[in-house]
Amino acid sequence: MAQPSKPLKSGDFAVSVAEDPVLWTDRKRVLGLPLSFTRYSLTANKLVLNTGFMSLHEEEVRLYRVRDISLTRTLGERLFGVGTITVYSSDKSTPVLQLQNVKDPVFVKELIHKQVEENKSRARFRVGE
Repeated sequence: MAQPSKPLKSGDFAVSVAEDPVLWTDRKRVLGLPLSFTRYSLTANKLVLNTGFMSLHEEEVRLYRVRDISLTRTLGERLFGVGTITVYSSDKSTPVLQLQNVKDPVFVKELIHKQVEENKSRARFRVGE
């Protein structure tokens, strides 16, 4: 029988949570400059949207739940080198996640697509169309 190492103190955890490395991160841009408090990040398993300054809010979508990805670039967005990526998922709380005004949106869309396909093949997840 294994003996416990140390008794837990208030605020300690008995397990550790390994975080995925961040593959991409950006902020919502205004006139091409990252001046907002909306941050986006992509890890190997999830897409995360953080908003707020005083009161923080975090939404995440597991990549194996993503159904479709679209890219929209208005004339103004093209002038500033940004675009809006819309991610449609089967997630109940966040069925549509918009990454607004991100830099180099074509590359980011392809990166998300690649990670989605890797997650689905790793989980042996198939969607009948």
